[in-house]
Amino acid sequence: MAPIDPHSFTDSAHPLTTHISLTLFFDFPSSTISSATLLSLPTPYTGPLTFDTRSLSVSSVLDPLSLSPLPFSLSPDSPILGQSLTVSLSNQTQILILSKTSPSSSALQWLSPPQTFNKTHPFVYTQCQSIHARSIFPCQDTPAARVKYAAKLNIPRQLSAVMAARHVERRDPLPSEAQGVCEDSVWCGDDRVVEEFVMEQPIPPYLFAFAVGELGFREVGPRTRVYAEAVNEVLDAAAKEFAGTEEMIQVGEKLFGPYDWERFDLLVLPPSFPYGGMENPRMVFLTPTVIKGDASGAQVVAHELAHSWTGNLITNKNNDHFWLNEGFTTYAERRIVEVVQGEDIAALNIGIGWRGLVEEMERFKDTMEFTKLKTNQAGVDPDDVYSQVPYEKGFQFLWRIERQIGRPAFDDFLKKYIATFKFQSIDTDMFLSFLKANIPGIENEIDLKLWTEGTGIPPDAMEPVSNIYSKIVSLANEFKLGRMPREDEVADWKGQEWELYLENLPKSVEASQ
Repeated sequence: MAPIDPHSFTDSAHPLTTHISLTLFFDFPSSTISSATLLSLPTPYTGPLTFDTRSLSVSSVLDPLSLSPLPFSLSPDSPILGQSLTVSLSNQTQILILSKTSPSSSALQWLSPPQTFNKTHPFVYTQCQSIHARSIFPCQDTPAARVKYAAKLNIPRQLSAVMAARHVERRDPLPSEAQGVCEDSVWCGDDRVVEEFVMEQPIPPYLFAFAVGELGFREVGPRTRVYAEAVNEVLDAAAKEFAGTEEMIQVGEKLFGPYDWERFDLLVLPPSFPYGGMENPRMVFLTPTVIKGDASGAQVVAHELAHSWTGNLITNKNNDHFWLNEGFTTYAERRIVEVVQGEDIAALNIGIGWRGLVEEMERFKDTMEFTKLKTNQAGVDPDDVYSQVPYEKGFQFLWRIERQIGRPAFDDFLKKYIATFKFQSIDTDMFLSFLKANIPGIENEIDLKLWTEGTGIPPDAMEPVSNIYSKIVSLANEFKLGRMPREDEVADWKGQEWELYLENLPKSVEASQ
């Protein structure tokens, strides 16, 4: 066994899946999904093939042509990785696996009607990053294994589905397509409908995403709809907040090259969504807390949009190189924000990020491994060491290169980097080789090893310089001496200004203050 990823059972000697076809039956009363997963390999293969699963009950593994059973075994449960599913193949290119999710699937959030806005229908959504796709269907759950996919979602008729994929059609179920996930009579019940989707670009499994509930939408641009629960106030507020999305996409295209995902739709989730945003391709998931009423929530959209180039188009090979996703995206997001909202707001964001990076050094003072860009996460749950380090130290590294060679040269480099590696999964060494080949001598100017493999904040990292940033930090320092800001000093502050101010206050203050 030679794993290609510390967080997957996928063996480097085995072929990687190229396409997955999913047939999913949603059972809201039991909070489970029954699925038929058809996995396709690039060429016929003989021997063992290993997939990742977590809390899935696997009922059978079949040759899809003859429907004869294929021998399989499940390993004992590992608290971080789940269970490996090993199938024995003899000259097959496809495997059909029938399985069912657990109500406690780590990728699925099932909401009862009282947990939604309208309080009448249930809702379910996914969060597959970092290693949770394996709790929906068996797969090689590593970003190194990029796949295209097709999916049929059989759901209650009064609900609708969205997916991080192209919507093909909504139609009545057909008895021939249940693939054994349930009885035909159940699949074709009067109260059921099928929503069909297809993803024609190869994606890492953590970008697999869907949501099912009582959904509505508003058009906000030529390639953008905002979806949310079908509540007019929510939909209208979201459409207003994200009205500038098309402008941001166009800015992104100018900076980083063509937008390769056709559409950029947004889904505002119910309040229980635990992240600010998730960059699922074609259908970004957002927390409703980004709807601030002053369009500053567009910040989060800028970050998720930037992932369309850095993260989704070029992906880290595994979580040890997570900075390649998040450092680049934080840099790209701030470049978009600088054009759309101005240099001061971009500087504010760099300042908030700098504070966050300094705080992370304190958090990891006993495990400095996780203050590196290139980490070793073997035996560690990626969710447990998730931090601002890959975002902000990664940003600082790229900003340092930009300062060294100048922005025009760095912009040319970025475009070339994205065009060279698009739809591929890469690691830190591949990036550094490309950097040195395209910016000769850079390794003599910047200590690349210190930046990528060293702990802590390198001495040539930089706190931002801007009037608005300095003013807010000095007001926060004056607070420590007992002076509150005057009304006129904060009259035009929006979310970011307050965030930076609060970040710089002492951690404990008197109730009277």
